[in-house]
Amino acid sequence: MIDFNRPTYTPKAMEYIDDVINVQLMMCGDGKYTKLCNKWLKDSCKVSSVMLTTSCTHALEMTALLSGIKEGDEVIMPSYTFCSTADAFVLRGAKIVFVDIRPDTMNMDESKIEEAITPRTKAIVPVHYAGVGCEMDTIMDIAARHSLYVIEDSAQGIMASYKGKPLGSFGDFGCLSFHETKNFTMGEGGAILIRDGDNILKAEVLREKGTDRARFFRGEVDKYTWVDKGSSYLPSEMNAAYLWAQLEQARSIFDDRMRKWNLYYELLSDLKQKGCIELPFIPDYCSHNAHMFYIKTSDINERSKLISFLYSKDIHAVFHYVPLHSSPAGLKYGRMAGEDKYTTKESNRLLRLPLFHCLTLDEVEYVCDAVKEFYSRT
Repeated sequence: MIDFNRPTYTPKAMEYIDDVINVQLMMCGDGKYTKLCNKWLKDSCKVSSVMLTTSCTHALEMTALLSGIKEGDEVIMPSYTFCSTADAFVLRGAKIVFVDIRPDTMNMDESKIEEAITPRTKAIVPVHYAGVGCEMDTIMDIAARHSLYVIEDSAQGIMASYKGKPLGSFGDFGCLSFHETKNFTMGEGGAILIRDGDNILKAEVLREKGTDRARFFRGEVDKYTWVDKGSSYLPSEMNAAYLWAQLEQARSIFDDRMRKWNLYYELLSDLKQKGCIELPFIPDYCSHNAHMFYIKTSDINERSKLISFLYSKDIHAVFHYVPLHSSPAGLKYGRMAGEDKYTTKESNRLLRLPLFHCLTLDEVEYVCDAVKEFYSRT
């Protein structure tokens, strides 16, 4: 069976985890490997500060708290995203206002944002689907004119950029994911990106259970104590060690994924030319990261048949998000602003093909041959 995903693994991981347990003797986080990961991410993402978190979900929760989201506020985001994007703000009592997506990139339609703004709007949350950047120039302009926070859900966006600038670095905050399905993984994990230095100390306190522990370890205070509200968003040092083994090889992992993404695109282009499927669209000003490769079928029925056919060939392919605005919680905690012209339609057509670090080029060819065989029979 060709799995849909296998978590990225590099041989140094076990050596570094052993170092944490037997040499560093510090497993609780913010040690040697957390600092190495934070520095690499800060340099790569070009922001004031980066802090590893226990998940991207928790990074988003931190941004909701740091932005002062409260009961009655409204937060604008696409419906085509994972529920964590909304949960972080629903937990603070906010109403989620969903807007339609663009059918080309599957990202939030920037032209629909302004009409969704009300006096209660507090933030815009663009989601960079498949590591392809949203129209950040437009979004930042809207936010500036209406004095709104911008919080980038860049869970899929590491090492991708918009007009040469890293995804996650535009807004007040950005959030990365290191879940096992992402390009780089620590099992469960994430990071919060902070653009403005004024928010760094607040984030440190929030992340460390409301204490000034980070300042204590820097020698800025003689003891640490509870100074504000907070929670436990600090991941284990073992998770950070596992991640660091990948970040050391980030360019080679990136290049490997890109070779497979490009091979998929090349081998399936003839089906695109025949009008059988659609392939991912990458705007000229965006640099993606080969996070996923998807195709679009004609409709949900064709997609279901293709999934079954691929499974009969020992290939595990999957669809992605069910739009949040039509889910039970979405109906309870949110509303759709304007027409759902593309969100449901396009989500029903999208099918993700296997793409992971140890997938071979021969396996990519096998998957493509199977997709071609399906369409030769229809």
